[in-house]
Amino acid sequence: MFSRRRFLASSLLAATANLPASRGFSAILAPSPVGIDRDLDAVTGAGKPVTLKRAAVQELGESLRGNLILPGGAGYDQARWVWNAQMNRHPALIVQPRGAVDVRNAVQFAREADLLLAVKCGGHSPSGKSTCERGMLLDLSLLRGVRVDPEARLARVGGGSLLGDLDHESMAHGLVTTAGTVSHTGVGGLTLGGGFGRLARRYGLALDNVRGVEIVTASGEILRADAEQNPELFWGVRGGGGNYGVVTGFDFNLHPMQRQVIGGNILFPLSQARQVLSFYAEYEGTAPDELYLSAAMASNSDFSGVSGVGFILCYSGRPEKAEAILKTLRSVGKPLIDTVKPLDYVALQRSGDSDEKRAIGSYTKTGFVKKIPPALIEAMVGGLEEHPERSTLVGFQHCGGAISRVAADATAFPHRGIHATSLLTVDWPGNADPAPHIKWLLDYWGRIVPHTDGFYTNDATEETQKQLDENYMANLPRLVKLKNRYDPTNLFRLNANVKPTV
Repeated sequence: MFSRRRFLASSLLAATANLPASRGFSAILAPSPVGIDRDLDAVTGAGKPVTLKRAAVQELGESLRGNLILPGGAGYDQARWVWNAQMNRHPALIVQPRGAVDVRNAVQFAREADLLLAVKCGGHSPSGKSTCERGMLLDLSLLRGVRVDPEARLARVGGGSLLGDLDHESMAHGLVTTAGTVSHTGVGGLTLGGGFGRLARRYGLALDNVRGVEIVTASGEILRADAEQNPELFWGVRGGGGNYGVVTGFDFNLHPMQRQVIGGNILFPLSQARQVLSFYAEYEGTAPDELYLSAAMASNSDFSGVSGVGFILCYSGRPEKAEAILKTLRSVGKPLIDTVKPLDYVALQRSGDSDEKRAIGSYTKTGFVKKIPPALIEAMVGGLEEHPERSTLVGFQHCGGAISRVAADATAFPHRGIHATSLLTVDWPGNADPAPHIKWLLDYWGRIVPHTDGFYTNDATEETQKQLDENYMANLPRLVKLKNRYDPTNLFRLNANVKPTV
């Protein structure tokens, strides 16, 4: 995910600086049009031209409590904004719903017109699936809010909320759940595809903590899905992404945890990369569940000329046990930078936030690994090249722990035996030709990918349908059956798509 790799880059090599505050997505209060003055040119899900009659668009606008925004209208450019600047797309119309009924009305309109439909929560999709060209964009930025029931250890979360909303409200009661690593990530996108984070090894993936959802399906039904009501749909949304509808509300289990954790970064010279990554390969599988330890190396980070290799960590266990862990990590080499210290958990969750970088192009590949053999380390270290117009990050995000103690078919997310997510990202100046940088990345990734086994669907970019199908593993037939029932026309296709067969 765009946010995950940006977190690794900013955490590792901006260790001594505070990042600028994120722009995020504020609630846009542009009024719905009083009168529609023209027909709209749009495209279907299959990419064919279609004309939306102005009377029908007017009727849609009048059915909403939220906003209908057209090209050229107030708030249009802000509403279509996504984090990846390369995805500069222009929807034919944007709907900002204020509740599930608004979502239903928009979905029914899109289905009846056979419109291309994109759903945006946080806008972090690296491949641009949270926006579209000449289709309908369903922007959930008005569906934000978190209510915590501390006695039930439950958080009720609006479908457009950001992870920072969840962390802020729950931690005020001494409660937490797994919520990514970047606070301006959308709850919906992160959770439906998996949901890694600093606490996933201790409490499981974000989707493992979902108690129930409210979802609007392609037919316009507003359903509750949990262990008792629509249990098969509940199974499918936890790992099946946005294939089955628009989730307008989540119920999350919460866990007691102290507010103060141990967090920060330990950075070593890049010349020690083999030494550091070899240690990581041996240590990560033995780490306690309370320790989240990622490792990465980078060259020319953020075009600063800074290079290095090191650890990004969060320890949420008993404080008296932290000293021995940190002594082991610091003994790997001679650190250039060591920022590890007691921190407020919510502040640590915000520490990887990014400012808006419109002048940078970027491309990312990721893959799961069940072990880190010497050949993988050699592929990473041997393939890394310094380049004055390229910023490169490669490394591992820590998995395992509680994630691995859930059966592969308990939810739609099947990759339970993974130890880490391997990640490679390249940035270049926005005015540069992207082709040579992407080619270099793909050549470099070609050395790494043979050591991977599957990939995170939230990070999917240009995978083929065959690759997507295989990535769902033995859960695919069950997912297809659900798709046939809830979205037989594939209205929700801008995702790691499960194709219907009816």
